Parts: sequence; structure tokens; C-alpha cells
Amino acid sequence: MDFVSLTEKIVKSIVTDPEAVSVKEFETEEEKRILIQVMTSSEDLGRVIGKQGRTANAIRTLVQASSALKENKYVQIDFDKF
Repeated sequence: MDFVSLTEKIVKSIVTDPEAVSVKEFETEEEKRILIQVMTSSEDLGRVIGKQGRTANAIRTLVQASSALKENKYVQIDFDKF
């Protein structure tokens, strides 16, 4: 499973409107870095970020751990709303 689909699966399981979730990977100048952008509806953004960012940090930790097992790249995940 690649990192985008893993992130998408995790986020869709948290939100109330999974159809409004968009997860995309963007190119970076650094070879060992992956940038993933997660877009949700404005109602679900707070649910994805969580109190004091705990849910967002947990998502980042899970995807980063998966990366450490497979490709050993740094994964940066940004969350935003439509």
C-alpha cells in the first residue's frame, strides 16, 4: 500500500463525509521527502486535526512508520479544507 492510499484510508475512517476527502502527493526537490496534502470539508477538518493536533500527529506517525519500513523517506502531511 502506498502512502497516499494509506493516508486516505485513515482519514476517510475518521470523517463524517468520506466523499469530500481528497489526498494528493506532490513532488519535492528533495529526493528523500514526500509531501502529501489532505483536503477535507470545513466541518471535518477539526475532526481530522483533533484536540491540540493529536489526531493529525497520530496520522503522521502511522504513515511515517510505514515509510520507515518500506522506503525510509520523510513524509510530510499537510491538512487543509475546501
